Amino acid sequence: MDKPAQGDAALARRRFTALALSLLLATGAGLLFLQFGLADGLDIMDIVRSVLIFGSTFWLAWGAVQGLWGLMWRKTTPARAEGAISGRTAILVPVYNEDPVVTFARVAAMDASLAALGMTGSFDFAILSDTRNDQLAAEERRWFRHLLDERHGDGRIFYRRRAVNTGKKAGNVEDFFSRSGAAYDYALILDADSLMEGTTIVEMVRRMEAVPDMGLLQTLPKIIRARSRFGRAQQFSASFFSPIFARGLTLMQGRTGPFWGHNALVRVQAFASSCGLPALSGQPPFGGHILSHDYVEAALLARAGWLVRLDPDLEGSYEEGPENIIDFAKRDRRWCQGNLQHSRLLMAPGLIPWSRFVFLQGILAYLAPILWLLFILASIVAPLFVPPPDYFPEPYLLFPVFPSNQASKAIGLAIGVFGLLLLPKLMIAIEAALTGRARPFGGALIGFASTLWDLVMSSVIAPVMLMFTTRSVFQVLMHLDAGWPPNNRGDGTLTLPEAWAAARWIVLTGVIGLAATWWLAPVLVLWLLPVALPMILSPLLLAWTSRPGSRCVLRTGTEAVTPPVVARHDAIVADWQAMAATV
Repeated sequence: MDKPAQGDAALARRRFTALALSLLLATGAGLLFLQFGLADGLDIMDIVRSVLIFGSTFWLAWGAVQGLWGLMWRKTTPARAEGAISGRTAILVPVYNEDPVVTFARVAAMDASLAALGMTGSFDFAILSDTRNDQLAAEERRWFRHLLDERHGDGRIFYRRRAVNTGKKAGNVEDFFSRSGAAYDYALILDADSLMEGTTIVEMVRRMEAVPDMGLLQTLPKIIRARSRFGRAQQFSASFFSPIFARGLTLMQGRTGPFWGHNALVRVQAFASSCGLPALSGQPPFGGHILSHDYVEAALLARAGWLVRLDPDLEGSYEEGPENIIDFAKRDRRWCQGNLQHSRLLMAPGLIPWSRFVFLQGILAYLAPILWLLFILASIVAPLFVPPPDYFPEPYLLFPVFPSNQASKAIGLAIGVFGLLLLPKLMIAIEAALTGRARPFGGALIGFASTLWDLVMSSVIAPVMLMFTTRSVFQVLMHLDAGWPPNNRGDGTLTLPEAWAAARWIVLTGVIGLAATWWLAPVLVLWLLPVALPMILSPLLLAWTSRPGSRCVLRTGTEAVTPPVVARHDAIVADWQAMAATV
């Protein structure tokens, strides 16, 4: 058997094993709950809750298995072209109502990083503006001229602003390819908040030049510059946990890897010929332009026979994240609409089966939390469907027959579900301690403490996130369009009135849910408190997590040692802001 055939067989085994384990764990959870329900007689709500447990546990198990695969990943040396780079690369920076000083300084920092390597001759920058505000657009043109003067960028750094932002970011990139793509072999697609080291950019091009059928190479961006408790938890997770889960994804991706829309290199000819996105019939949210275009573009590249690959070993790729839960929920609302829109594409002709499964995973990512919420609601109303206990099921019995106590099964199920949430992260912390990977995070002890703190924080805010996700899903199902609101940058501190305005409906839901439980199923009140209390206290949680916290935990390597391109950007922003203040 040749090596490609061996690789395909190994890939099929990994995928089958991961899917089988996830289904086995989900089936076990469903059957265990069914046994628990049999104690007082099987009714329709027991069956409904068992099905809900199966669906939600499958999603948890799938994520856990992916993490376990990542722990078994062994680093390989990807092929790379040596010598002079033969192709030309356009670095695309789409902007939409962004601060031009901060955004254009990122271009200056990356250009300086490439210049330090003597590689500017192979790379051009294209700032692709979709800004709708004319005054802000005038500022963009002003700072673009300053960028050209400072970086001597004539003929290497370009700016254009679209009159109409058709198709949002995907349309912005497509417009560049249709107008200027023929001048380039590769395109590095970034977001407005992306930063990448020159060495990383060059390495990506070398890897793509070594593999002629590679259509897209995705990096794993790390979050930087987080200040708030929520932001730093996201930053720690992206640096500490995500690489392991990404390795697990790498082991299962084969030739159909992911595209996350930014910090990825594409082969222009492959992308331009394969990734034209039609508008879907009907009105948004399910019709119109494809919102989560990146997953679709990866599927179209794979359909055309191009390799789409995630290389989690690539360092020097950065982005920024939301500083508070409200900003995260606003961005997640757009992702929710885009992922649910993929239901229109599940049966698109010619797609590789794994691409269809990726679409399904994206849909499940937003439906799984709804299954948990439905399980909670079903448990609250379940007593209404239970007949009164019959202690004398047979005539002429002298002694009553009491139902067997199945509390141990309920406790075992709860432990199993929490295990799927906790075990992968705890094992990653152990791996980081044993391999020395924890050193940039403060060492093994601090890394483990940070893991525990992350687990506590994520558990406390999970019910609040569940409510925002639930609202997003129902808004999409009610055909309410989220549009494409600009991202909030900078300080995300929330006042209590702001937090109350955003979460008062969550407080009301928590109070009603707790009261209904007390009335219908008082035995479940203690079980529901870990869900209801964070909902009732959600304004305090929103405000508290938006503020700076202790740096004793949740440390990352980028905090200990500022990456060179980030330091360059900080210095350039400081100089430009000082200059702007004197004008």
